[in-house]
Amino acid sequence: MTTTADTTTTHPLFQRRSTWLAAATLVVVLGGGAWALTHHAANAAKPDAPKTPAVQVTTARVTPQTVQVYRSGIGTVASMATVTVKARIDGQLDKVGFVEGQDVKAGQLLAQLDPRTLQAQLAQAQATKAKDQATLVNARADLKRYTTLLSQDAATQQQVDTQKALVNQLEATVQNDAAQVQFAEVQLSFTRISSPMNGRVGARLVDPGNIVHATDASGLVVINQIDPIAVQFTLPEDAVQDINRVQQQSAQPLSVVAFDRSGAQMLGTGKLILLNNQIDTTSGTVQLKGSFANPQHTLWPGQYVNVRLQLDRRPDSLTVPAAAIQRGQDNTYVWAVDAENKAESVPVHVVQIADGTAVVDKGLTAGQRVVVDGQYKLKPGATIVEPPPAAKNADGKDGKKAASGSSN
Repeated sequence: MTTTADTTTTHPLFQRRSTWLAAATLVVVLGGGAWALTHHAANAAKPDAPKTPAVQVTTARVTPQTVQVYRSGIGTVASMATVTVKARIDGQLDKVGFVEGQDVKAGQLLAQLDPRTLQAQLAQAQATKAKDQATLVNARADLKRYTTLLSQDAATQQQVDTQKALVNQLEATVQNDAAQVQFAEVQLSFTRISSPMNGRVGARLVDPGNIVHATDASGLVVINQIDPIAVQFTLPEDAVQDINRVQQQSAQPLSVVAFDRSGAQMLGTGKLILLNNQIDTTSGTVQLKGSFANPQHTLWPGQYVNVRLQLDRRPDSLTVPAAAIQRGQDNTYVWAVDAENKAESVPVHVVQIADGTAVVDKGLTAGQRVVVDGQYKLKPGATIVEPPPAAKNADGKDGKKAASGSSN
């Protein structure tokens, strides 16, 4: 007798379901194995995350040295003295004694006016003086005779006193005549116009043959003194205390150096002769003036120059190449490198930058390394590496290329 269970297990439909279940299980197992193998292979093929490469830069050491402290400004060259030569009397200009643009000496004849009228006036004054002197001589002789007659009771005292008064009057007249002669001589001297100083004349403003007047505004010519010459410049008001401090410490005037507009060529060295007694409240600056010997005429009136006012010398000042100084929105900074070759941005205070060297008084220590080239690649904490010293020659070119080029 057959049971119900046996009939179920042997039924064809049940057998087909078992087959499908086994097949599905096999597919799942095979798929999972394939996925595991593929995932493992992918993980095995995936490389490790690359490390941040080191940044190649050039560094320099913070070096202590003695430096000259400057105060820099922009100035204008000005004549030490300017004279507009004018006629002091009216007359016709006969001739000029200079060439436009030439150097002249003090006392050199510049112009000659027609002297004939004043020569006649001088002769007239001299003649009047001579006549009055002769009258005075005669009056003195009469006084002497009256005095003798008075002692002999041959003249009265009134006659003697009257003669004395006449002598005194004639003496005063002669003195007035002498003054008139002197005045005529001075007026005649005005016909010769001489240079009052050493300098250089400009363009001739009046030609010979013209009538000139003492009231003419333009004059005959303008003379500028250009040796020595002055340089006027301004500095910020906070420079006043530094200048006063250095001037009190030294009896010598402060040195002033003038450069051309590019700052590359030195034009002259002079001395400070003026620190103005008032600060300009509108600009917050103070006016200064330097005096320069100018025998070669390297400085010219109206020329713009860069000026350096030398203050004091500071020993053991911390210096770095000027290329190391970077300027941000809020401060000045450098990229400093620590012992682990990590770069960090360090704020610094720059006292001055001159001749390719920056003087720093805050933020750095002696011997510290700072980046002077390649800063644009850096970020805080970046690792730096320097090229080997032999890789570059003095021109900054590759040593091997330079060597191969020289062999050719």
